Amino acid sequence: MRILVINPGSTSTKVSVFDSLENLFTESVFHDAPDLLIFPTTNDQLEMRKNVVLSLLEKHDVPLSSIDVFAGRGGCAYSQKEGVMEIDDRLFSDTRDDKGGSDHPAKLGVMIAYIFAKETGRKAYTVNPTNVDEYLDVARITGIKGVYRRAQSHVLNQKGIARLHAREKGLRYEDLNLIVAHIDGGITVSAHRKGRMIDGTEGAGGEGAFTPTRIGSIPAMEIARFLETHKPEEVEAMCSRSGGFVSHFDTSSADKVYHMAENGDAHARLVWDAMKYQVIKSIGSMAAVLEGKVDQILLTGGLMRFKDIEKTIKSAVSWIAPVSTYIGEVEQEEMASEILKVISGEKEANTYTGSPVFSSFSWDKIS
Repeated sequence: MRILVINPGSTSTKVSVFDSLENLFTESVFHDAPDLLIFPTTNDQLEMRKNVVLSLLEKHDVPLSSIDVFAGRGGCAYSQKEGVMEIDDRLFSDTRDDKGGSDHPAKLGVMIAYIFAKETGRKAYTVNPTNVDEYLDVARITGIKGVYRRAQSHVLNQKGIARLHAREKGLRYEDLNLIVAHIDGGITVSAHRKGRMIDGTEGAGGEGAFTPTRIGSIPAMEIARFLETHKPEEVEAMCSRSGGFVSHFDTSSADKVYHMAENGDAHARLVWDAMKYQVIKSIGSMAAVLEGKVDQILLTGGLMRFKDIEKTIKSAVSWIAPVSTYIGEVEQEEMASEILKVISGEKEANTYTGSPVFSSFSWDKIS
């Protein structure tokens, strides 16, 4: 069973081919912000990202016709429950049209997988997209009636790392309270209580720590003042594509910014330290959500390759709970293994309903 796994992120396109669970290859292509910002919208990146996938298949001598099933990281459709979901016409169109109210490059995984599946007559699936919603109702409320926080995070890697950690300890994910921080081109931090992500930061929506490409949390009045001289579309882009390092340094390359900081650039050093500081704040807030009953804090994502990030965060939060680091992601392996469980009959795939997990409360319907 040959599986093509397509994983577009805010700064890269990662591609893997598995023969059952044997990884034939995994390769990631980095996209710096200036190269992506020439595209007005994420959807406009579709052809470019698809060609990246095809070129990597050609490089590794894997014909598209040899693929038995396609897997694409997903998001941007209506919110969904945890698990594997077959990509059908409705999921494709709702993903393309951002029915869930967000615009994240992960959506292109669903779209490319669907296109390849249609071309070859095979099936396509997505696993734990960015908009899996398991939030507590109390976590949804804001200070504006009818405006609610959305569940939007790195669900695929966070749950994958949480399950990996549990297996390594001989425990069950469903029995643990965990804080998981995904730290890469995007950063999200979430609280996991007994196998459910009950709260977290919506990185692509302008919440939590700023990142190489995102603005993070900014006081509402500062955004209002910014909008006096900028278009709303600019702010929307800065939430997911042109904020953070891109705004400060015109690059989304963490390596470039880190080397600037190490070489004495005071601006780069302060921005780099501030990013770490804001991750620490997010972890602290999730500890409060879990009422201090935290079994482990898990640090994961590509930026964990920088040892100073690990050292700074561990020093600041280890009083809450023990800290474990998992450099990189397990997203490719998680998609392949979960889809194989569906194909073998061990699990059932979810059906996309075309309706969100949450849309409103009863009082919103009262005129």
